[in-house]
Amino acid sequence: MQTEKVIDHIVDWLKDYANKANIKGYVIGISGGIDSAVTSTLCARTGLQLLCLEMPIHQAENQITRASNHIDWLMGQYKAVNRQLVNLTPTFDSLVQALPAVEKEEDRFMSLANTRARLRMTTLYYFAALDGLLVAGTGNKVEDFGVGFYTKYGDGGVDLSPIADLLKTEVYEIAKVLGINEEIIKAAPTDGLWGDDRTDEDQIGASYPELEWAMQMADEGKTSKDFSDREKEVFLIYQRFNIANKHKMVPIPICEIPSDLK
Repeated sequence: MQTEKVIDHIVDWLKDYANKANIKGYVIGISGGIDSAVTSTLCARTGLQLLCLEMPIHQAENQITRASNHIDWLMGQYKAVNRQLVNLTPTFDSLVQALPAVEKEEDRFMSLANTRARLRMTTLYYFAALDGLLVAGTGNKVEDFGVGFYTKYGDGGVDLSPIADLLKTEVYEIAKVLGINEEIIKAAPTDGLWGDDRTDEDQIGASYPELEWAMQMADEGKTSKDFSDREKEVFLIYQRFNIANKHKMVPIPICEIPSDLK
């Protein structure tokens, strides 16, 4: 990958999009992870207004620290960057209390994890409307179009996706050239939706390089019969997530009414 040229291409694309949409700039949620760090830096390089939101919900302390350090770094490098802290923990807790009780608390863990992402999306759009900004998404190619590892109408609810055509490994290459903090580059990828230290690999069962390999194999028309041992295991993991999350990755189904019924 011609990393510096890719960076310039994305920055130019962001500037052009903003000019055509007649908006001031972008708003982005900063998680302390590699994707939001790279995306926010690319947005900052446009010279347009960038609002970085910190939206903790029972967040692990190291994630909060990484996010804050990254915003400090951004603000030291680029004049048009601002920050806003919105502690969503009380809001989340109030919502949980308002919801009906369940027999087994663990039965709603996934629903509540996704609720965190949707609260953040709502907050991003509040500030976007308030300040005349667009919400920049942070999903990469394997997450958005491979395994669908994001929350529908949560972190998947954005106005545009600057890095969605980049594989995770390519995002890391860009991060190094951009000078992203080493603590972010070294941190294990996590969605930060659980309030603990579980990683993406813990949840998926495969690393991003493995998933990228499986995605390429699927694109080449391979099946699980073509592999054995760990390769077969990874391919099946990829396939399972791809099928289960297909509803996130295709347009919303529309029930089309036949013309003779109208």
